[in-house]
Amino acid sequence: MRLESLHSVYFLGIGGIGMSAIARWFNHLGIAVYGYDKTPSPLTHTLENEGMEIIYTDEPSQLPEVFKSTSQEKLVVWTPAIPQNSDLLRYFRNKGFNLKKRAEVLGIITRNMETVAVAGTHGKTTTSSIIAHLLKSSGKNTAAFLGGLTQNYNNNFILHDEGSHEAPIVVVEADEFDRSFLHLHPNVSVVTSMDADHLDIYGDSQHLIEGFRQFIALTEKGGLVFIQENAFEKLKGNDFGDTAILCYGLEGTQIKTQNIQAGISAFSFDYIDENVTMKALKLHVPGFHNIENAVAAIAVARHYGLSESDIRNGIASYKGVKRRFEIIHQGKDLVFIDDYAHHPEEITAFLRSVKAMYPEKKLTAVFQPHLFTRTRDFAAGFSESLSLADEVLLLEIYPARELPIPGVESGMLLEKISSKTKMVLSKEVLIPYLEKSQPEVLVTIGAGDIDRMVPQIENWIKDGKR
Repeated sequence: MRLESLHSVYFLGIGGIGMSAIARWFNHLGIAVYGYDKTPSPLTHTLENEGMEIIYTDEPSQLPEVFKSTSQEKLVVWTPAIPQNSDLLRYFRNKGFNLKKRAEVLGIITRNMETVAVAGTHGKTTTSSIIAHLLKSSGKNTAAFLGGLTQNYNNNFILHDEGSHEAPIVVVEADEFDRSFLHLHPNVSVVTSMDADHLDIYGDSQHLIEGFRQFIALTEKGGLVFIQENAFEKLKGNDFGDTAILCYGLEGTQIKTQNIQAGISAFSFDYIDENVTMKALKLHVPGFHNIENAVAAIAVARHYGLSESDIRNGIASYKGVKRRFEIIHQGKDLVFIDDYAHHPEEITAFLRSVKAMYPEKKLTAVFQPHLFTRTRDFAAGFSESLSLADEVLLLEIYPARELPIPGVESGMLLEKISSKTKMVLSKEVLIPYLEKSQPEVLVTIGAGDIDRMVPQIENWIKDGKR
C-alpha cells in the first residue's frame, strides 16, 4: 500500500491514544481524516479542532459521503478495541474497503525510517517519551508515535523536520496487545518489562515471552537491543545472532544507576555504563521505576551520539507524560497524584515511590481495575500491591472491550488487602467520602475512565473543601 496515493482515511476508534497519533500523521500529510469513537473526550475534541471529522454513533448512515462510494484510494484503520459486531466495521468489510490494524499502518509508515521501538508490559510510554525528548531537545531530527500525551509537547505525536538534511529517527511505542508490535521494523529495540499480562490474548506467560522474543528478532541485523534485567532473565537461552543485547537496570547490570536520592520535586541519580559515569542527574518525574526508564533512554541517546551535556539538560527538562506519576496538587495538607498503573507490578512500583517521597503521611489509594479478565487473573497480585497503601478505595471494574464475567468484581480484592481501611465505593460518593476522611496523600490509579474523576477531585481541592 502506498500511503501517498490515499485520498481519505477513516479511523475506527480514533479517540484511542495510539490511533490518534497516526490520525495526526495523516492529517499533517494533507490527507482527509475522519473517524468514529464511542464517546467524546478531550482528545477527540482536540482532533476535531485540528480539522478531523468525528462521529459518535456506530451507524453507517452517519458516515461522510466520501465513504459511501467507491473504496478506491481510501483506507480504514481499526483497533482491536472495536467490537467485531460493530456496524461500521461490518459495513467497511462488506463494501470491500482496505482495512488495516493500527499496528500494520504504523509499520508501513516507519518501514524505511531509522526506528527505535520501545516494548514492555509497563514502562514503554515513559521510556519512549524520554527517548524522544532527549533526541528532540538535542537537535536530532526526531519523530515519535507515543502512547501518552507528553507534557513537553502536549501531544502524543512529534513531527520531524521534513526540510532537514538529516534523516529522521522515529521513536515508536511498540504495543504487545494483540501482538501488534510484530508489524514493526526496529533498528534499535528496547524491552522494559515482560510481566504476565494480556493473558486473554496470549493464554499464559510463556506465550507472552515468546511474543517478545519474536519482537526482538525483528530488530535489524546488526542492530541493538536494550533489555531490562528481569526481562533479560526470562529470555536466557535464546540466540539472537548478530543482534547485540545490552542489559540495564537499577543495579548490577551493564547499564545501571547509583546514588538514587528520592526527593519531593525530583529524583537524582548517577548513570553508569562501561564507558561513562554521569553523576547527579536530576529527573523531575518522581519514581524509582522512572529512574529505570530514564536509564534505558539515556543508553539509547548515547547510541545516537548525544553528549553528556545534552543528556543532562534533556533529563532535567523532561516534564513527563499525562497520567504517569502526574502530581496534580502539592500542598501542605494534601498531595494529589494521578497514575495510569493497571498491573500489580506497576502499582507496586508507583506506591513504593510515593511512600518514599512522603514516608510520614497517610496514603489513600483510589483504584479502578481495568478489564474483568485482568482482575480475575491477577486478583492476588492486585490485593498485595494495593496493601502498600494505608487506605484503599476501589471503584467498580472498567470493562473496556469486555463483557462482564460472573463473580468477577472489585469486591473480590478486598479480602486479601491488608490495609486498615478498605472498601468499594461508587464514583458518585467518592468525593463526599474524601471530604469526611481528609486524606493526606491521595492517589488515583487505573487505565479506565478514572481520569474523568481527576478534574472533579482537583476542583474539590481548589474550592477549599480540603
